[in-house]
Amino acid sequence: MITTENTSNQNWFFKYKLYHIPFWCAYQYLWWVIAIGNPVKAAASILFTAMSVKFLFYVVFQVIAICFNLYYLIPKFLEKSRFTEYVIYLTLTILAASLLIVPGYYLAAFFAGKTLVDMYGPDGGCLYFLSTTSFPSTLASMTLAMSIKLTKNWIQTERRQRELEKEKLETELKFLKNQFNPHFLFNTINSIFFLIHKNADMASDALAKFSELLRYQLYECNDIQIPLSKEIAYMKNFIELEKLRQNDNVEIDFQMNAADTGHLGIAPFVLMVFVENAFKHVSKNSGKTNWIKIHLELKQAELNFSVSNSTSPQLTTDLIHYGGIGLKNVKRRLDLIYPEDYQLEIQNRDSDFEVKLSLKLSELVVRNFEEIAA
Repeated sequence: MITTENTSNQNWFFKYKLYHIPFWCAYQYLWWVIAIGNPVKAAASILFTAMSVKFLFYVVFQVIAICFNLYYLIPKFLEKSRFTEYVIYLTLTILAASLLIVPGYYLAAFFAGKTLVDMYGPDGGCLYFLSTTSFPSTLASMTLAMSIKLTKNWIQTERRQRELEKEKLETELKFLKNQFNPHFLFNTINSIFFLIHKNADMASDALAKFSELLRYQLYECNDIQIPLSKEIAYMKNFIELEKLRQNDNVEIDFQMNAADTGHLGIAPFVLMVFVENAFKHVSKNSGKTNWIKIHLELKQAELNFSVSNSTSPQLTTDLIHYGGIGLKNVKRRLDLIYPEDYQLEIQNRDSDFEVKLSLKLSELVVRNFEEIAA
């Protein structure tokens, strides 16, 4: 019951913006301390003399003006770019609050049993109070409140913008990745379909490797970053599967110089797009050898990867203009994940097609349960 009541009181306190009252009381007290030069005397003057009436007028009417500006004028005029109307109404609000504060001087003198001259000196009067104290004080209070409000709105807008950008980025990455997976899936099924008619034993072996590829796709590559060793293992399985499907007229040369890959991470399927495209678009010449060359080299955290294949002018044109969906996707993913850490070179020649990728990898980050839940 106690916890519930406290929560209810807090909600009521913030719901009606009552936190303005203690804040502006402290603000006015600070000015009194500066004017009197002693915090104890300033507190005694506010609490135990007739000057408390003047203090109360400052707090009440400035809080009303500030809240009117923050919660009515700014949303209705300033945020809707109605600047002229906003300036007019804001000026009238400041003048009205300043004028309403002036009677507090007269009431304070009345309760103290003194005249204005005895209380404030020979210059005491309505215009004097308005021009030298109430108007400048109200203007300063409104300026401070607006600065706090606009700064808070800017911070909230920036935070919201970052959250939206992050959400957009994650959504786009998932879309690009999911767009690639079915593309590769259907190509692999098509490969097994050819093997069934060609060699049942080879088809069985291919099906086993295909199950390993599916396991990788479904369970082991759901993060933005995965171990480089898994990506390489996946690539090797894919190459072996394609070797079973390709005829003897296609020479496959795969070379790898990467000893220690366990500590490095990479975005899933970044390398595989280029390998899959090479097998898909390799030339089918009967009179001469067709070839695919894949080279992977790791120097510390820099990965150099190249894929080239023999082709024909017509196949290369089809790849660039009609069949390059996978290449477009992977370039977009590289821009999103490695914006300053990669170099991609694609050379399109009449007899061959070559891709060179230089990628700066980072240490593999293993996310804990709290990060995943967040």
